[in-house]
Amino acid sequence: MRVGVIQLNSGDDPAANLPKTQAFIAVAAAAGATFVATPEVTNVVSTSRAHQDTVLRHEDDDKTLKALRSQAAELNIWLLIGSLALKTNDPDGRFANRSFLINPQGEISARYDKIHMFDVQVSETESYRESAGYRPGKTVPALDTPLAKIGMTICYDMRFPHLYRDLAQNGVEILTVPSAFSPVTGAAHWHTLLRARAIENGCFVIAPAQTGDHGISTGRPRATYGHSLVVDPWGEVLLDAGANTGAHVVDLDLISVQTARKRIPALTHDRPYGKPNL
Repeated sequence: MRVGVIQLNSGDDPAANLPKTQAFIAVAAAAGATFVATPEVTNVVSTSRAHQDTVLRHEDDDKTLKALRSQAAELNIWLLIGSLALKTNDPDGRFANRSFLINPQGEISARYDKIHMFDVQVSETESYRESAGYRPGKTVPALDTPLAKIGMTICYDMRFPHLYRDLAQNGVEILTVPSAFSPVTGAAHWHTLLRARAIENGCFVIAPAQTGDHGISTGRPRATYGHSLVVDPWGEVLLDAGANTGAHVVDLDLISVQTARKRIPALTHDRPYGKPNL
């Protein structure tokens, strides 16, 4: 199975971001990728809720989603749109951070709204309150495809290992973790966390990422770590995309999922235990 991993530097104008994304997807497909993945917030990176309210659309009206669905059909590929920032009908006006798995007919096979919100104080000068602008999802999909069984997550989810164990114990072979990771936490934790999720679950991890300083017309500046990764079930990094934008391809041998799980069958060794007294 040949996978295409797209690393982007999206700005806060969805119309300007779209052709760059499509160009990289086309490069990956031309190189033989049958499954291509883009990062979190493929359509727009913005730190201004007011600006987002102006440029974002509901799912049915989103031009990025429509165009990428058409491109997947034209190229006859499976396409993971890592996520799109979308408007919702929630009374509080919060957006959705939604990942889409598009099949080779251009149809939406699965959706996933990010469950875990990035509400953190990284440093004295860097803080995030994702839940102020985005509402959390409630369910996580595990989808059988002709290529593999795929589990969909997004970015900060990677710090919640029980989510990935549930997916792996449901037969998932590939975990997708599209991200827009902070440079500070990226340098400290990105590789370690993704390798851990691959090792403990005997899964491939595909983590396309945003990278660099993002072109933002309003709101505070935003930078992301890059280093899109593909990790195999034994924890070996098959791809590290570094800091530059681009399209990369890598071949996955899905037999190695069962090989890793037979060597260390930890997914079948869970035992009940008493919880700590709190």
